[in-house]
Amino acid sequence: MRDLSQPSVQGIGAMKKWGFIALHAAVAAAFIFLLQRFSLNASLESSLLWALTFAVCAAGLAYKQSNR
Repeated sequence: MRDLSQPSVQGIGAMKKWGFIALHAAVAAAFIFLLQRFSLNASLESSLLWALTFAVCAAGLAYKQSNR
């Protein structure tokens, strides 16, 4: 008979992984947005574009690291 608690443990691990990736992307986006907008005095559109770019890159890096 198989252990029924095994799939739920894997599900929790997957949720933590995706939560980590989302958190990493959000922090990177917030950091670069604030840096661009207020320290470098960039326009709103430029700041949002850079924030989106950095969020995608940070999510990709976090995903790659979580699969190691």
